Amino acid sequence: MTRIAKNTICLWYDDAAEEAARFYAETFPASSLDAVHRAPGDYPSGKEGSVLTVEFTVLGVACLGLNGGPIFKHNEAFSFQIATEDQDETDRYWNAIVGNGGQESECGWCKDKWGISWQITPVALTKANTSSDRAAAKRAFDAMMTMRKIDIAVIEAAFRG
Repeated sequence: MTRIAKNTICLWYDDAAEEAARFYAETFPASSLDAVHRAPGDYPSGKEGSVLTVEFTVLGVACLGLNGGPIFKHNEAFSFQIATEDQDETDRYWNAIVGNGGQESECGWCKDKWGISWQITPVALTKANTSSDRAAAKRAFDAMMTMRKIDIAVIEAAFRG
């Protein structure tokens, strides 16, 4: 049965929506592959019977993967921001995404192999950067600006000065 959410994030894939949804479901808690829908007829980037859309959930957020073909590419204008509680969780998600054909970027950002951007953001970083102690926040921010994957111990040490 198809669920119809009031608001769903729709992500465009080049024939990899099901593979991506399975990876997200295996990687993140409160995530699942909910339904696979096959095309009832031919369409510009696929044939009747091929996977057209995939309903999935990422950390409780409803998503729809559309196998729309190679026309549109993902970019950093959209990203999933994942709040992590500790370094182990940060490392686990970062390594899962980058280690599965993804790529590192700056300041806690990375891309999965399908081009979706992820911000793996420790809660400690968010708290440091939004602190009312602006000098400490700047030290933590400056430390973050030198990183790819966030190192919480370094952020906390910078915050303390």
